[in-house]
Amino acid sequence: RYLARAEELTATDTEDSALNYGVVVDCGSSGSRVFVYFWPPHNGNPHDLLDIKQMRDRSSRPVVKKIKPGISVTAADPEQATPYLRPLLRFAAAHVPAQKHKETPLYILCTAGMRLLPEQQQAAILDDLVRNVPLEFDFLFSKSHAEVISGKQEGVYAWIGINFVLGRFDHEDEEDAMITVALGDQGKPLVRKRTVGILDMGGASLQIAYEVPDSGAISSPQQEEAAKSLLAEFNLGCDVQHTGHVYRVYVNTFLGFGGNFARQRYEELVLNQTYVHNRLHSQQTGLSPKMPFLDPCLPVGLEDTVTRGGQTLYMRGRGDWQACAKLLQPLLAGSNSSQDSLLGAYKAPIDFSNSEFYGFSEFFYCTEDVLRLGGQYSAPTFTSAAREYCSQRWEVLTQRFRGGLYSAHADQHRLKYQCFKSAWMYQVLHEGFQFPLDYPSLRTAQLVYDREVQWTLGAILYKTRFLPLRDLRQESIRQAHASWLRLSFVYNHYLFFACILVVALAIVLYLLRLRRIHRRQLRTAQHTLLWLDKVVVPLGQGNVP
Repeated sequence: RYLARAEELTATDTEDSALNYGVVVDCGSSGSRVFVYFWPPHNGNPHDLLDIKQMRDRSSRPVVKKIKPGISVTAADPEQATPYLRPLLRFAAAHVPAQKHKETPLYILCTAGMRLLPEQQQAAILDDLVRNVPLEFDFLFSKSHAEVISGKQEGVYAWIGINFVLGRFDHEDEEDAMITVALGDQGKPLVRKRTVGILDMGGASLQIAYEVPDSGAISSPQQEEAAKSLLAEFNLGCDVQHTGHVYRVYVNTFLGFGGNFARQRYEELVLNQTYVHNRLHSQQTGLSPKMPFLDPCLPVGLEDTVTRGGQTLYMRGRGDWQACAKLLQPLLAGSNSSQDSLLGAYKAPIDFSNSEFYGFSEFFYCTEDVLRLGGQYSAPTFTSAAREYCSQRWEVLTQRFRGGLYSAHADQHRLKYQCFKSAWMYQVLHEGFQFPLDYPSLRTAQLVYDREVQWTLGAILYKTRFLPLRDLRQESIRQAHASWLRLSFVYNHYLFFACILVVALAIVLYLLRLRRIHRRQLRTAQHTLLWLDKVVVPLGQGNVP
């Protein structure tokens, strides 16, 4: 297994004619990226998935290219959609062997930026791509290969990608923990390798995705309705009759719960509450630098200002992590609808005694960049380190930063808001998602096996899931043809020998017949001579004088 992972980091052998290729374009809100993948022929086991890996160039670098801004900039002029993507498609075409272009599937998948556009504009952009891309490129591309995917689809693809890289779909390997999965009316439950859940906190949104082994825990019609929109059941296997790769995954995205957006919501909350408090108590808190609002979510002594709608609030950090976490609790309820609430949203049950999660993006940055606690998460250790950081004076923190004590990825923005974000992450994890404080199976990470895993890997795994059927059918045809040839060869040999035997027998019979005819003729000749001797001789004697 480890040798296989090392091989994934080496250059792709494009001289190998047996390799297959696939191209995925991720059209995001801020830019678009193209990823090129490859895989060898399927191994013939219908229970195994394709062994898809990201292509690497001659320098062993991942074959990926990004352009900015996002494809949504072509909304006003949809005919520019194909020219917009042309640099990415030319890049992919240059890396995929030319003789493989016609059999290389191309998928153009658009996410958040396109979802914000009206459906008419979305359709116009996709129509331009479907119409014009095949005119310039020979990739296997059709109308179904260009689409705007939902947040739910994106979450499912991310979940698939992570678990595939971790080897959780390889059911023959029993080194990892196992779970029992009930698949609706399928009868006997499956016992297979446990998958991992994912937590991903960006700047604006928060996402969670995990497998739900048992769907029988819905207690109300409202929960059942919510579950329909948040649960995705799909078969990753190539044969729909086999249930070994049927998965039921809960996916939910919470807009406004990302780290940066949560800070904005917190500042608005504090500003409004402070102004109301000042009016009720005739105070001037936060209205001038001399009387600032003491913010528990900023390091001690750090000064900041918040301006909203013509109102300005002057703040100074007091570095109280516990008070900060308490102030953030109302933000878990969201704004004004249950859909925006982390507390009120339907969440499929998690078996915390037999589960495992990976935390990405802000979960990793928050634990690693400053606190240097990335990896295995421990709530007591994290809480202690976060409290210690918040209690430090701003001058001390900046001095440590200049001294190189923090991660190379850390910057002034991270130092400034680390106290807030650590408290927010803690609240989201333990109050919002109800993770126990002693939960031992959360790992924060940026890379998996030394590489970044994109949702596009999960997308191409899902999109190409039926390709092994084609390989299996071709193999069965080849085997049947080979068997026929073998049988034909043996049969022809027997027929040849039989023909020789018949001919030989016919010759023998013919010779025997000739021999009989010859003997009969000899006997007839002898009888004739004997008769002549008896008849002719006496006549001769009678004529003698």
